[in-house]
Amino acid sequence: MLASLEKAGYEYPTAIQEGLIPRALAGVDVVGQARTGTGKTASFVIPILEKLQLGKDIHSPQAIIMVPTRELAVQVHDEAEKLAYGRRVHCAAVYGGKPIRSQIEKLRKGCQIVVGTPGRVLDHLSRRTIDLTQLKFVVLDEADRMLDIGFRPDIERILRQCPKDRQTMLLSATVPPPIAKLAQKYMRDPETLNFSAGDVAVETIDQYYFTVDPHKKFELLLRLLKREKPQQAIIFCRTKRGTDKIHRRLSQKVGDKFGVVDVIHGDLQQSARDRVMKSFRAGETTILVATDVVGRGIDVSGISHIINFDMPQSSDDYVHRVGRTGRMGREGVAYSFVTPEQGIELTRIEMLINTLLKR
Repeated sequence: MLASLEKAGYEYPTAIQEGLIPRALAGVDVVGQARTGTGKTASFVIPILEKLQLGKDIHSPQAIIMVPTRELAVQVHDEAEKLAYGRRVHCAAVYGGKPIRSQIEKLRKGCQIVVGTPGRVLDHLSRRTIDLTQLKFVVLDEADRMLDIGFRPDIERILRQCPKDRQTMLLSATVPPPIAKLAQKYMRDPETLNFSAGDVAVETIDQYYFTVDPHKKFELLLRLLKREKPQQAIIFCRTKRGTDKIHRRLSQKVGDKFGVVDVIHGDLQQSARDRVMKSFRAGETTILVATDVVGRGIDVSGISHIINFDMPQSSDDYVHRVGRTGRMGREGVAYSFVTPEQGIELTRIEMLINTLLKR
C-alpha cells in the first residue's frame, strides 16, 4: 500500500482519511460528512483494498461504489486503480452512455471493485451480470447528490439485494433528513464522522457576489474574465440551454484571449463528454461552462475560479459548485451573480456556510 500511495502522489493523510480509515478497517458502518476535494475517495478505497480477499475461487465483486454521475464514476475508478497498484485487483466502471456489452465482458472476466451510477448498476443486476453473493462492501459516494437527482428508488432496490452482513460507508457533503433516514434503514449502527468542521466552505476559497440585472450578466462575465485571467474556470448555469448559449457567446468573444472554451451537460453524447473532460483535465481547456448534474462530478486540481452565472437551485448545490476549486487545501475563488430578487437565496447560502460573501 505504501508504494501505491507514493506512486499516486499521497504524502500525508487528510482529516477524513485519518478519521475514517481506522473505523472502516475495524468493520464499522460509517456516515462521513465531508465536502469534495478533501481526499475522501482514498478514505474508503484504501480500507476496501486492505480487506479484499484474493483467490482463484473469488471472481465476483466484493465492493460496489455508487456515485451520482458518469464523470465521477470514471474518476473514482481511476483513483481506485492507482491505489491498487501492485495488487492483483481488477476494477470496473459501469455507467450509462457507453455500450453495456463491453462492461458485461469486463465483469465476466472477474473484478473485485465495481464503480457505477445506480441506474447502470441496477441494469446489470437485472441482467445478472453483477453477482452479489461475495459482496462485502457498499459505498454511497456523494449520497446527497444521488438523492437530489432522483436515484433513491434505484439505491434502495440495490441495497435490498445486497448481503445483510455487508459493511456500508456513506459519504456526503451534507446530511439532510432523507440521508439520515436512508442510513438508519440500511446501515448497521452507523457511526457519524463530521469532517466539515462546522464550516461547509473552507477558508482557502474566497467567495464574492455581485448584484446584477439579468440582462447585464454576460457583460459582467466578460469584464470579470478579463480582470481575473483564470488558470482554469468553471462557469455554472442552471439549464442545458443556458450553458450552450453562454458557451457560444464566450467562444465568439474571449476564446482567443483566454484559451479554449468548452461546454458540458447531460444532453451531450458520452463520447463528447469524455473528450471534454480529457481536455479539461489535461489543462488544454481554460473555461468550462457546465450544469450542476455534470459539473459536480468534476475533480480537477487546477481549477482556480468558479463563477455562478446562475444561482444554484439550492444552498447545498452552492457548496458543491464552489467545492470544485480550493481542492486539497489549494487556494480558489468563487463569484456569484445575484439578481435583485435573489437576495433571500444569497442569505440561505450564507447561513448554511456560516460565512458572509464579500461584495
